Amino acid sequence: MLKLKKISILLLLISFSFSAASSSPREHIKENILAADSLPYVLAKNHADLIESRLRAQAVLLFPTHQLPDNQQEWNAYRTDLKNTIIQKTGLIVNHDLPLNIRETGSVQMKGYNIKNIAFQTRPGVYATANLYVPEGKGPFPAVIIMHGHWPGGRLYESFQAIGQTLALNGYVALNIDAWGAGERTATHGKDEYHGANLGASLLNIGESLNGVQISDNIRGVDLLSSLPYVDAKNIGATGASGGGNQTMWLSAIDERVKASLPVVSVGTFESCVMRSNCICELLTDGLTFTEQAGVLALIAPRAIKMSNIIVDNPTFLSTEMFRSFNNAQPVFNMLGVENNISKLVLDKTHGYWPENREVMLGWLDLHLKGIGTGAPKKEIPFETLPNQQLLVYPTIGKRDPGVQTTAEYSVRRGNELRASYLGLRSFDAAVKQKELRNILRINDRSSLLNVHQFSALDGWERMALETSDNKLIPVLLFPPANPALGYMIISNPAGKKTISMDLIDDLKKKGQGIVIADLSGTGEASSSKENKGNKSMVLHTQSRAELWLGKTILGEWVKELNVVSDFLKSKYRAQKVSIDGSKEAGLAALFLAATGGNADEIILRDAPLSYLFDKNGSVDYFSMGIHLPGFLNWGDVSLAAALSGKNIRIINPVTMSGVKVSGDSLKEYQREFAKLRSLTGQKGETIFN
Repeated sequence: MLKLKKISILLLLISFSFSAASSSPREHIKENILAADSLPYVLAKNHADLIESRLRAQAVLLFPTHQLPDNQQEWNAYRTDLKNTIIQKTGLIVNHDLPLNIRETGSVQMKGYNIKNIAFQTRPGVYATANLYVPEGKGPFPAVIIMHGHWPGGRLYESFQAIGQTLALNGYVALNIDAWGAGERTATHGKDEYHGANLGASLLNIGESLNGVQISDNIRGVDLLSSLPYVDAKNIGATGASGGGNQTMWLSAIDERVKASLPVVSVGTFESCVMRSNCICELLTDGLTFTEQAGVLALIAPRAIKMSNIIVDNPTFLSTEMFRSFNNAQPVFNMLGVENNISKLVLDKTHGYWPENREVMLGWLDLHLKGIGTGAPKKEIPFETLPNQQLLVYPTIGKRDPGVQTTAEYSVRRGNELRASYLGLRSFDAAVKQKELRNILRINDRSSLLNVHQFSALDGWERMALETSDNKLIPVLLFPPANPALGYMIISNPAGKKTISMDLIDDLKKKGQGIVIADLSGTGEASSSKENKGNKSMVLHTQSRAELWLGKTILGEWVKELNVVSDFLKSKYRAQKVSIDGSKEAGLAALFLAATGGNADEIILRDAPLSYLFDKNGSVDYFSMGIHLPGFLNWGDVSLAAALSGKNIRIINPVTMSGVKVSGDSLKEYQREFAKLRSLTGQKGETIFN
């Protein structure tokens, strides 16, 4: 893996004003009371977006650290290292020897070319749906793989049909492939769905990624084109728009058989991906810790790439961002003597793949795949797109081949394989597994407390914001214990403190136990305005991707924050005991804190999963995107984390990853699993299920 010296992130301190000249103290106190649950606010209202400002600042500071070598010897070593790191981080699996098993289910004869409706094997037992456009004549013809973006119908969307047709009319074989989880590869045959968000992010838990499985599919698409007797395998191109343009870049960078490419409305910077609108399919896990987008573009050299963006677009893909990556990649092309093999274009259009883009594509590919023309745009031959029904591989709803596996089916299959391997082990080195878990959570650097911002008490609650060494403010409410021997209970809920049960708080007060309520980053008062709170599939969608770009995870950040709060209680308040009561993902963070040696004496998890195994029986959006951990099931499972904690763990209302309650025989099986792991690791404590 590429190594980069860590840089300290210097952020502007945001000062908060907790009073207003126009308000009396009494009015100010009223403003800081949450009428819904009587718990007071901690932070001043109308403050800046703390999450966005912090994460954006980190991305901005990382961009200038990623410089590309200026001599060929260093570049060759850098190039090899970068390519291998991308393969590792995406979980990319490639098997060129796997039989393609091309299955043709129908065809449409057009004037001058034929369209074949096909499925082919991309990994063992997994098939992709596609259309193959074949010109009339003997060939061999140059060939192009087409990758669609996030449009309805996947490959059948009119813009991508049009690319296949215009290529065939101009003497190219074209493979128009459905992206993983899109088109005819959705969970419900015949019904469009978004392949990203929690669904696509679930692949991270099995050590893969939506980006990686798509690259793998597209490499197999190049395998297919190269296998055809009427294709000139030395002249293969790639193109796509938006998410498909992104895949065009990744495919071209990894697969050197792609000689020329044209990504449309997709190139920006990795910096511009952070806290901006984009898909998990475009994520490179830990990407900004070792490279920028210019590095990926430079991997394509000495082969040819032309980027086409528009004037006004999603901030991730702004033309100005594309220029930054272009300008930083261009010197590598110059160094290799192919300065004309990298080009850019900006059109005054909207987000899409337009006729103007197709004409640019034809000219660019003619120059680099046919060796004709100057690369200038080429006028299209007129054509009309077809009704989707004619191009379906499986036109009868419900009659799709089971080999067209969905994300859910694949995740269940692979997850079960990983769990079978994990549960078959007879011993574990606790120290090694703890270290591995810290790496998965990305918490090798602990946070420390820098400052405590103390505010006036309200209704018996002490109000404070804990400022940390990694530039966070943790809003905290504290109710002191009547019986110091009982210590403190830290309570956290991903939906914020307004959702915490007042019955729970009242019970703790009656017992005399101290109470601390913390809004972890991205929750409650510490949430970001960039999140779409009205869409269940988008909870922590923006922040979770941003953290992963920056080499972090939301759960890992919560582990560090809980540890800061716990350390604070033991140092300032001399807490004799610190317990944590966490709901859903916050409960997992508490468990992982204990499992990695953090400062927690007892853990309660509410509505938390007993396993990271994908479950199709409930809602894929029961948990937020913050729950996902790259490679977690490759490491072990929740039962191993509980065992490593060496603490007493109580799990109230245990559920699956889709929120289905675990009970009966299934619960008994998990109880045996958790007990077995305690025994194998030789750790103290027990796990109790309620």
